[in-house]
Amino acid sequence: MDLLNRLFVAGSGGRVKTSTTAAAPVGKASVVIPCYNYARYLEASVGSIRGNGDLAVEIIIVDDCSTDDSLAVANRLAAADSRIRVVPNEKNLGHIATYNKGLALATGDYVILLSADDLLAEGALARAARLLAAEPSVGLVYGRTIDFRGNPPPVSTSDRPDWYVWNGHDWLTARCKAGYNVVPTPSVVMRTSVLRRIGGYRPELPHAGDFEMWLRTAAVSDIAFVAEVQAYYRLHDINMHKRDFDSGTSRGELIDLGQRWDSFRLMFDAMAPDLPDAPQLRELAARSMAAGVLSRMSHAYARRTPNFPFSEFEAFAAAIYPNYKSLPEARTLARRRLVLKAAFLFQPFWFLVAVVRRIRWEFLRYRRLEVGI
Repeated sequence: MDLLNRLFVAGSGGRVKTSTTAAAPVGKASVVIPCYNYARYLEASVGSIRGNGDLAVEIIIVDDCSTDDSLAVANRLAAADSRIRVVPNEKNLGHIATYNKGLALATGDYVILLSADDLLAEGALARAARLLAAEPSVGLVYGRTIDFRGNPPPVSTSDRPDWYVWNGHDWLTARCKAGYNVVPTPSVVMRTSVLRRIGGYRPELPHAGDFEMWLRTAAVSDIAFVAEVQAYYRLHDINMHKRDFDSGTSRGELIDLGQRWDSFRLMFDAMAPDLPDAPQLRELAARSMAAGVLSRMSHAYARRTPNFPFSEFEAFAAAIYPNYKSLPEARTLARRRLVLKAAFLFQPFWFLVAVVRRIRWEFLRYRRLEVGI
């Protein structure tokens, strides 16, 4: 698998570097923990920030006027740990403003935004800091992230994992070709100077602000991946994406599509001076996203998904890529619509199509989880 991973990295324009010769991490890392009604998870989140050796760490908990006892928990933790600073909002600001407030207070060389319901893997900050210290051109590091419910699964981690490093423009081009995010937010450690250069989260992107920030970062710096488990993403019924953005539903898909496209659009508008080929990259992203929408529609037709909003999906594809009907995915969709009434005659064919689609999905999933691209 190591050889396969290296081929994936090379194929996407990246390079592999072994971290065995890197110096121990130096400097300071800031961990910003925004919290709203996550008292039940906060102590575990803070407790996961460990095993980072000589790397200095500050922890900034920003409570957004929680109605549970989050603030009391935060104050109790701060009383027992001098690394912790508690910042209570005087009024509820919402998650984006709370993120930006905490990030503005960070004084470390490196900074991470860790949700109060997520966890860091032991030593994650040290691994990221070691890479950032050794690779001055890198502005953002991310790594493998495990989804979990209840207690996180035990994993063995290495202090000397492989690093995969991409030129920022190559990484950005890969994202435009794919049209979606591959970066798990809990694992992201940024160089604070790069964060100050590009600015914070955009309030107009409540669902995809992290993706847009990663795109902006790639416009001005290189991007790297630590081939090791760096974080744990908690799945639960009051997760913000499920609660506020209908994650897992057709409506949620439309929200995600709109926010993803807005991420590309706003990033290209903001970073055009740093990207001479911004118009070409923008068209590439639009084409890729439109093709993905049409493929999703074809899949829904094949599955006979009830109440699927076909017209809204097609309208979205047309809005971002007016020439969408010229795409191969549009021709596939047209054929599928044509034979829908006689679908029973084509079941063997559609079964093979479904198998191929599944294999491709598993391939992309493996590449995203293991290599980060």
